[in-house]
Amino acid sequence: MFPNSSNSGRTPFPPKQKQQQQQSDCFNKLLLNTPPTLLPHQQVADTRFNFQNEAALLGGNLATIPAVTQQPMPNGNGSPAHMSDAPIAFRGRKRPSDQSIPHDVKRQRLHSHRSETTVVNQAVPLPVEHRYSLPGSNQSPLFHAHSIPDLTGCVPPLRYTLFPDPIETPLPVAKDKLSQQVLELFQACQQQTCDLNRKELCRTELQREIQQIFPQSRLFLVGSSLNGFGTRSSDGDLCLVVKEEPVNQKTEARHILSLVQKLFSTKLSSYIERPQLIRAKVPIVKFRDKVSCVEFDLNVNNVVGIRNTFLLRTYAYIENRVRPLVLVVKKWASFHELNDASRGTLSSYTLVLMVLHYLQTLPEPILPSLQKNYPESFDPTMQLHLVHQAPCTIPPYLSKNGSSLGDLLIGFFKYYATEFDWSHQMISIREAKAIPRPDGIEWRNKFICVEEPFDRTNTARAVHEKHKFDIIRGEILKSWQVLRDKKDLNCILPLRMTVQKR
Repeated sequence: MFPNSSNSGRTPFPPKQKQQQQQSDCFNKLLLNTPPTLLPHQQVADTRFNFQNEAALLGGNLATIPAVTQQPMPNGNGSPAHMSDAPIAFRGRKRPSDQSIPHDVKRQRLHSHRSETTVVNQAVPLPVEHRYSLPGSNQSPLFHAHSIPDLTGCVPPLRYTLFPDPIETPLPVAKDKLSQQVLELFQACQQQTCDLNRKELCRTELQREIQQIFPQSRLFLVGSSLNGFGTRSSDGDLCLVVKEEPVNQKTEARHILSLVQKLFSTKLSSYIERPQLIRAKVPIVKFRDKVSCVEFDLNVNNVVGIRNTFLLRTYAYIENRVRPLVLVVKKWASFHELNDASRGTLSSYTLVLMVLHYLQTLPEPILPSLQKNYPESFDPTMQLHLVHQAPCTIPPYLSKNGSSLGDLLIGFFKYYATEFDWSHQMISIREAKAIPRPDGIEWRNKFICVEEPFDRTNTARAVHEKHKFDIIRGEILKSWQVLRDKKDLNCILPLRMTVQKR
């Protein structure tokens, strides 16, 4: 059943009376916890709209959520600005020619907080106490000169609209050449605010159109765009939640996606191109937004993606060496053509889990098991509208391991080249250790076993050919040996070319 359905003893959404009480409490908290930041009128209006959306979602009635509508924005003199009838995501923007946009089957999936957590995923409602304006108030709390809440000890929360983030996560200090190369590559390639803005605008427009077919549906932006590991070249992952109950992926999901594909090919063909239905274990519609120039994958009711987005986001920010290390490993895998599950190699998600697992298994761990330490925050049955709150409550992990980024990168390759037992062990960030392979059919005769932390499936099932597995192991071994001897990232990943392709 859908998480927290009636079978689990709880309703999937909070009762209406409880919701009203929560809103009242949040209103009181908000007035005392807002920063003295003055924001553009655009942001204020967007916040009011989004707040109304969240109230409807918290009320448990998806159908009551209004379609995305354009809000009249005041000019500098306070008078309402004229709004055209063009879709909000695409108005006033020149479409680049198709020839200038390379099409990749699968883009890398990485994300960064420092530059883009100010943008919001409108489909994932956020804590009301982090709002900065309220609908219908005489004076917006935006202009109350109260101190900002102390969030320095927690993972930075997502913002529901384009507000400046009060937390600047410090990056590690690089004292050697290899560490400096890792850091500079991260800073050059991490996802920027404008990148996430484009994805969110597309999601907003698509949700409005899809709700014409499925009125109670919600479209979630998930994956690398929000989990802390995005790059400039990351694609967008979308999860269309059409109902509370699970969807049969082989029949119902494919039918729903066929209708979405038809919508994209007809009514939305002016700005959506190449919509293609991929009949995988979890079927998706792949398409490209002509305006944002972003590739998207859209699935139906694969809600585990919503859960693991915020689990990974928490890992990304509890230790400041995690994101740079993940980005470099992903770029390395892409350069060596090891980062494409559709071609029998490793998915970006699997690569992230491999890095997290390595950092958990060091003699002095750099990461814990969040699911063990905070089981209530990552309960797999938690209602979807509460999942986003987990990263906001978890403090940084204070590791005694002072290894540099360069040493950790060399150690990553050494671990998988010489220490990890590929034949008998499974990677598990849930357990924070390598565990024996299960006897189930999904794990039998598999070359690489990486446990999905929520549904416990094998995220590396795409590696089903021995010669592909041998290539992966060979590149890991070669990279360890070269990096150990040369201590120069250029020897395994040409930095100038990588930055140019970002």
